[in-house]
Amino acid sequence: MAFRTDGRTLEWRGEGETLRVEPWGADSMRVRAAKKMPIAEINWGLLDEHHEPEGAIAVEIDDERGVATVSNGNIVVTAKAFREGNPGAGHTENLCELSFAKADGTVLFTEMPQSGALKLHARHYCPADGGSQMIEASFVASERERLYGMGEYQQNYMDLKGCSFELAHRNSQASIPFVVSSAGYGFLWNNPAIGTAEFAKNRTRWVAQSTRQLDYWVTAGDSPADIERHYADATGHAPAMPEWGLGFWQCKLRYWNQNQVLEVAREFKRREIPIDVLVIDFFHWPHMGDFRFEEEFWPDPKAMCDELHEMGIKVMVSVWPQIALKSENYEHMLENGLLVSAERGIDVANMYQEPNQFFDATNPEAREFVWGKCKSNYVDLGVDAFWLDEAEPEYGTYDFANYRYHSGPNVSTGNIYPREYNRAFYEGQLAEGREGEIVNLTRCAWVGAQRYGALVWSGDVHSTFADFKSQITCAIHMGMAGIPWFTTDMGGFALGDVNDPTFRELLARWCQFSCFSPVMRNHGYRLGAQPDGRMDEAIVAADGSQRDPSGVNNEPWTFGEDVERVFVKYINVREALRPYVRDLFAEASREGQPLIRGLFYEFPDDGRAADVADEYMFGPDLLVAPVVEMGARRRSVYLPGDASVRWAELHSGREFGGGELVDVDCPLDVVPVFARDGKDHGLLSLI
Repeated sequence: MAFRTDGRTLEWRGEGETLRVEPWGADSMRVRAAKKMPIAEINWGLLDEHHEPEGAIAVEIDDERGVATVSNGNIVVTAKAFREGNPGAGHTENLCELSFAKADGTVLFTEMPQSGALKLHARHYCPADGGSQMIEASFVASERERLYGMGEYQQNYMDLKGCSFELAHRNSQASIPFVVSSAGYGFLWNNPAIGTAEFAKNRTRWVAQSTRQLDYWVTAGDSPADIERHYADATGHAPAMPEWGLGFWQCKLRYWNQNQVLEVAREFKRREIPIDVLVIDFFHWPHMGDFRFEEEFWPDPKAMCDELHEMGIKVMVSVWPQIALKSENYEHMLENGLLVSAERGIDVANMYQEPNQFFDATNPEAREFVWGKCKSNYVDLGVDAFWLDEAEPEYGTYDFANYRYHSGPNVSTGNIYPREYNRAFYEGQLAEGREGEIVNLTRCAWVGAQRYGALVWSGDVHSTFADFKSQITCAIHMGMAGIPWFTTDMGGFALGDVNDPTFRELLARWCQFSCFSPVMRNHGYRLGAQPDGRMDEAIVAADGSQRDPSGVNNEPWTFGEDVERVFVKYINVREALRPYVRDLFAEASREGQPLIRGLFYEFPDDGRAADVADEYMFGPDLLVAPVVEMGARRRSVYLPGDASVRWAELHSGREFGGGELVDVDCPLDVVPVFARDGKDHGLLSLI
C-alpha cells in the first residue's frame, strides 16, 4: 500500500500526497506531508542539528494488512493505509491514517477517522495564493486531557481544552504553537504561517492559512518535565542568565535625558535600594530607525554608561524595528531590500509618531546592518543590553496578508519575525564575546526564541486587577511553551494614575508577584500629577519641535510611604532569593524547565491542582498566591499534594499538609508564599 522505508523513516504515497514519519530526538517524531510537491527540508522551529534519537529505532511494514509502525524510544506511530469509496460509483481514494502511542501501548491521540460516508480528510489541502495551500490537520484526543502552553494570550484559562487560538502575534499576544497534554505528550505545530488552533472535545484542529506542507513534531513523556526537556533539546535551550539579570530592574516611560537617568541611579544608591539594571526606553533617538541617541538630550552617552557601571548598574536601551521615512537609514535600507514591503497600497506599516516601515528581520543582510548600527551607537559606548520592542511586529492594521518578508509572504512565514529580531542582537553580542552575559527584553517570541536570550514581557497590558490576574496564566503558559524567561510591566503599562489609591494598591500587589517572577522589573506609562503638581507633558527641543511625553515619575519612592515600603521589602526579598533564582535559571538552561510553573507541573497526579489559575509554583519549592482583588486582606489558597507534603506559610510560619484549602491573611505588604517540605530558602523571617 505504497509504504517505503530507509530503515529509519517511513513514507507513504497516495493521491499525489507524500507523508513522512521520522524519529526526531528522544522519544519524539516529526511528521511532514505535502501534496503535488516534494517535502521541503526547512526546519522552521526545530534545530538543524542535535535531533538524532537516543534509543533504538524500529520500522516495521506489513503490506498484507496495510499497516506500518515507527518506534523511537517511548513513542510509536502506527500508519494504516486503506482504500475508501465505492468502485461501482467510480470513486475511490487511497488514504492513510496515523495514530500515536507510548511504547506501553497507551494511545496518545489519533488522526481524525477518514472512512465512512462523510468523506472527511485528516489532512486537508486547499489551494491558496502564490502556489501555497491552506492546510488543515484534524486529530481525535481524549476529551478528559488537559492542555497547557501555546504562549501568551490574555485570558485566565489554565486548562486550554475547549479553547481556540489565533496563530498570529499581536501586542500582548505571543503565539507559540506548542502544547503539553496531561495524557503524556507534547505537540508542536512546526509552521510559522498565520492560522488557527482549536482544542475542542470532539476534535483538535490546526490550520495554516498559506503554506507549502504539513509539519508537526510530537514527543512523549512520563511527566511535564520530561516533555519540556525533549522540547528544549529539539528547539534550543535558553543560555545562561547573567548575574545582573537576577536583581531589580528600574524603568519608566520614559527617561528623556542623560541627567535624569543619572539622578535616578544616584537616588537609588542614596536610599540604599538594590538595583541591577536601569532601562532607557523609546524615543531617545532623533527618528525611528536612526539607532542612536539624540545629541541634544544625550550629549555624552559613554560618560553616562561609565558612571552607571561605577555604581554597579547595567544599562539597557530600547530599540524599535521601525524605520521612519525620515530616518537617515531609510533610503539605504529601502534600496537594498532590507525593509518589509507592502503587497498593496502605500508602503507604510505603522503611523505611530511618523510614517515608518519595519526592517526585515528575516533577512540576514538586514539583521547584520541593524546590528552594525547598534554596535557603533550603543555597544561601543557602553550599553549592555537591548530592549527589543514592537517585536511582533505591531502593524498599524493587522492585515497579515499585506506584507512580504525575505522569508516569504507574512501570511506564510510571518510568525518567525520576533525570533529573527532577537537572533540579530544575540548573534551580534555573541560575536562581541559576550557569551553568558546576553539577555534582551522583547515583546514577542516564536518557537526557538529562547535560544537567543529572549526575555519576553507580556506587552502593553492595562493597569487593572483583571489584567494583573491574566499575567499569572500568561507566565505559566509561556513556560509550558518553552519560553522560561518571562516578565511583566510591574503595575501594568497603561492607564495607571499615580494619585489613584486603587492603582497604588495594584502596584504593591504586582510588585510582590514580580519578585517571584523570572525577572523583577518596574515599568509603565504613569499618569496623574506629581507632588509638585507637574503633569505629564511633551518635551520641547531647542528648535521648538516636540518630543514624546515621558510620563510622571515611576520610582519606588514616588508613590507614598506605604508603596515604597512594599517595594523596598520585596526588592530585598529578591536579593535573598538570588541563590535560588540562580539555580532555577541554570535548570532552565540545562533542562528546559520553566521558572514559573502551574501547580499541575509539580503535582501531576493531583486533579484539584490541574486547573488552578491564580496560584503558581516558583520553581519546585515555593508556592505563590498573588492577591489579585482590590481591597483583599485574606484569600484562600489550595496547597497541592497529599498529606505527606508539608507546606510552611512564610509570613506566619504555620504548617499545613498537602490537599488542603486554607484561608490566610494578606495585609498590603504580604503575599501568601508557602515553602514545600521545609525549603524556605531563608525567606521565613522576611515575608
